[in-house]
Amino acid sequence: MQLEWGTVAALVLYFGVLIGIGVGTYKKDENMEGYVLGGRGLGPWVTSMSAEASDMSGWMLMGLPGYAYLAGISAFWIALGLILGTWANWAFVAKRLRVFTQVLHNSITLPEYFDNRFQDRQKKLRVASSIFIFIFFLIYTSSSFVAGGKLFNSAFGLDYHTSLFITGGIVVFYTLVGGFSAVCWTDLFQGFLMFFSILIVPVTAMYYMGGVAPTMVRLHSISANYFSLIAGADGSHLDLVAITSLLAWGLGYFGQPHILVKFMAIKTSKSIPQATRIAMVWVVISLAMAVLVGLTGRVYLGDILKGTEAETVFIRMSGDFFSPFIAGVITAGILGAIMSTSSSQLLVTASSVTRDFYEPLFNPDASPATMVRLSRFMVILVSLLSMYLAMDPNSMILNIVSYAWAGFGAAFGPMILMSLYWRRMTMNGAFAGIIAGGLTVLVWKNFFAWTGIYEIIPGFLLSLAAIVAVSLLDKMPPQEILDEYDEADRMYRLE
Repeated sequence: MQLEWGTVAALVLYFGVLIGIGVGTYKKDENMEGYVLGGRGLGPWVTSMSAEASDMSGWMLMGLPGYAYLAGISAFWIALGLILGTWANWAFVAKRLRVFTQVLHNSITLPEYFDNRFQDRQKKLRVASSIFIFIFFLIYTSSSFVAGGKLFNSAFGLDYHTSLFITGGIVVFYTLVGGFSAVCWTDLFQGFLMFFSILIVPVTAMYYMGGVAPTMVRLHSISANYFSLIAGADGSHLDLVAITSLLAWGLGYFGQPHILVKFMAIKTSKSIPQATRIAMVWVVISLAMAVLVGLTGRVYLGDILKGTEAETVFIRMSGDFFSPFIAGVITAGILGAIMSTSSSQLLVTASSVTRDFYEPLFNPDASPATMVRLSRFMVILVSLLSMYLAMDPNSMILNIVSYAWAGFGAAFGPMILMSLYWRRMTMNGAFAGIIAGGLTVLVWKNFFAWTGIYEIIPGFLLSLAAIVAVSLLDKMPPQEILDEYDEADRMYRLE
């Protein structure tokens, strides 16, 4: 397939903006707080758009439309779970986490916050957290690289593996050079680009097919089940377990490090209500349009896409409907979705391994410059390992994401919520929760997937139960920890 010059121009412009942001933010991040949290100086627009762009990734423009193409409107259950989870995360976690992480010794990573919250002198919370972050982000980041490989392969006919390394190379460059500031400012840019792309494709598709009503009539004529919330387009039915599992995606939000770190970086907690409104508008419209892409694609393309090919429905329609330059802009929107998430994940993984594993265990006196250099090395290493995991072009993006999403949601979700709201929680309870949640997901995914229950459900519940049971069996936290919790709670109420 030959590249059109208009498409090439759009992609060159897009990559130029990303590289420019990386170079432009290089000197701002001279220490770990700057490199990892951007000096806690993000405004509401950058915070909200960065959080949501890094959340949705390529699966929103490829995985979810592909699922809707195959299953019909029942894909909306995932979207509903994500919408509710997004709102709950902003409403119950964002402000409290921002205040607690700063009051409790200016924690700049989640594992460091766990350490400071419970005064873990053995560093077992930081080490356990960094290990699970490393495992699940390897999986999660590989899904972004799979999406990038499929994008270039489907849109331009490039070899899948060549596409994989192109995607990885660009992400590594601006993450390596600019750090957190580069990631967040590129997320803002890419968030707008994703929003434009997800709006224009289904609207244009329905215009080409005669409008909303004719499109829906044609979809109904293919299969009435496309309009059923409890039946798949293939005639299968969703039972209570299946619907609950789809909605349970929302539980994952409380434990996603690459999203939570954006709450920690906002300049002031007073900006969170505005950031919440921006984020919710973006999420509701974007997810609804992502489902609509799959439905309109089923009408426009017919049933030509099978299995993992369904995840290219967005790319195929954009190539048919628009001029090469606009198609290139939309392709850049998909790349934006892929790169905004993978860059955030790489940065969180690198900072966790260096700050929460290497420093406390091997080099407590490491200089800030050494830590930043090591973080940049870890960005490269994690990228290479993730690309290795992404080598199979037949991987299903949504399946990979669901695994990592469950891992983080179960290992850290109950831990975050209880640490912010339960004064009586102990260090041993926290450690038990992390281990129970993370291991349950790993075991359930590999041995109990036949039940049809999404692994985040047993993982989240067992983690929560472990935290409560072990904390109640344990002795009361030391008075110093209780006093620090009370001070953080007081500061939260004052803001």
